[in-house]
Parts: sequence; C-alpha cells; structure tokens
Amino acid sequence: MSERSVVHSTIVLERSYAASPARVFAAWSDPAALQRWASPGEGWETSIDCFEFQVGGIALSRFGPKGGESYVNETRYLDIVSDQRIVSAGGMTSSSQRLFVGLLTVEFRREGTGCRLVMTEQGAFLDGHDQPENHQAGWSQMLDNLRVECA
Repeated sequence: MSERSVVHSTIVLERSYAASPARVFAAWSDPAALQRWASPGEGWETSIDCFEFQVGGIALSRFGPKGGESYVNETRYLDIVSDQRIVSAGGMTSSSQRLFVGLLTVEFRREGTGCRLVMTEQGAFLDGHDQPENHQAGWSQMLDNLRVECA
C-alpha cells in the first residue's frame, strides 16, 4: 500500500468588482457565464456536465490543460442566499483518484456601488496529488477572469 497523507489548507481571496453583488452572484449561478470565466489558466479547457444551482443540487465539471490530464470537479450546494453567499462542498478527482475535498464559501458584499467578494476554500489535499498553491493560483486567475465577465 502506498503512503497516504493529508495536507489541510485555508485559502482566502478577496476582490472588489465595479458590478453590483447581484451581477457578480449571477455570474456564479448561470452555467453559461460560469463556463466563460471559470478557467484556471490560459490553454485550459472546461466543460459543465451537470449544473443544479439550488440547495442540495450538484454541479459536475471537467477541466484540464489542452491535451493534458483531465480533472473532474463535483460540487454539492449546501447553502445559497441570493446575491449574498454560496456555500458548497466538493471534491476533485483525476483518473478515478481523489485528489482534494473541500468546503467553499463565497460572500458577496455591497461596497459602494460595487461588490466585495470574499472567497474561502477550506481543503484537504490528499496523498500529495494536489497542493494548496495550485488552488491559490487557479482561483486567483478565475477571480480575475470574473472581473471581465462582470464588466
């Protein structure tokens, strides 16, 4: 049996957007919008296989670098307050191997005429197959992409 390990990490990212909380929230709740901005880097492909944006609903997506390894992300929505917050739990696999399990909280706060987004990912990175730095970089890129989506 191979060596097993767990690395725990909490990532908190904040962004200010010129758009209203309702507009920024809509970009998370609409699968077409999500597909446009939720790419962790240039040269990556994403697809959404299932998207049930409701408490108890699931979302299933695939992503990865073109011609490279493919990852599957499964999300279950635990709490949704329109224009205010989204809380979900999920995991990421590759080649049927679990890489990551986590809790994601996204808060949308009015800031003047715009929105302050606070995203917190609390994760367990399993068996050395993924690292917190990868998530930090990927989420940073996606939240920057979100700025373009909400412009």
